[in-house]
Amino acid sequence: MGTFDGPGLRLVVFLQGCPFRCLYCANPDTIDMSGGVPTRASEILDEAVSQRAFFGKRGGITFSGGEPTVQAKALLPLFRSLRDNGIHICVDTNGSILNEDTKALFELTDLVLLDVKQFNPERHRLLTERDNSPTLRTARWLEEHGRSFWLRYVLVPGYSDFEEDIRALGEHFRDYKQIGRVEILPYHRLGVHKYEAMGLDYKLKEVVENTPEQLDRAERLFKEYFDTVVVN
Repeated sequence: MGTFDGPGLRLVVFLQGCPFRCLYCANPDTIDMSGGVPTRASEILDEAVSQRAFFGKRGGITFSGGEPTVQAKALLPLFRSLRDNGIHICVDTNGSILNEDTKALFELTDLVLLDVKQFNPERHRLLTERDNSPTLRTARWLEEHGRSFWLRYVLVPGYSDFEEDIRALGEHFRDYKQIGRVEILPYHRLGVHKYEAMGLDYKLKEVVENTPEQLDRAERLFKEYFDTVVVN
């Protein structure tokens, strides 16, 4: 159960596989496309239905990962069943995959949580080893097709906290009508123990967590461009 993965109380489902290689990834065990434990869609549906009373009017189920759109085609029947049962659906995505299956998935999704890792292309590649143009294309598609989404931004000191990059992001998205709110996600090191257990090198070991002053500064910057900004 989660309270930071969309509105209200959420049942959070972590899916396997991700095309990004974020240096700060808190779930490195979900990156490998062939890892994870096979789970029947009916199990997820049954658990969501059984917990529906706890969700209230605002909560529901959130699909995270990993990158859930990697498994978009397999998720479509489950999403239809969840909607038939009146369960609010969120998808937490980096927007790296946009095809007919992901478009169909987004059409069945009540709220997309779109993680924009960095707006500056070079710094985005440094942070994720991938290009950010697919993420921006996904954002444009969501906007043009009237799909509600929240924009999420992890504030990594020395990587994604540059004022000029935040302002460039703000200028790019300021006129989007489908952005319900912007969430600033503080950088954390909660996944470091996973790297150690997996024998992997955590490349940001020298990066310390945000100070309150850094978070306040970022919040002020984002509020120059967006009406609703929260530090999650």
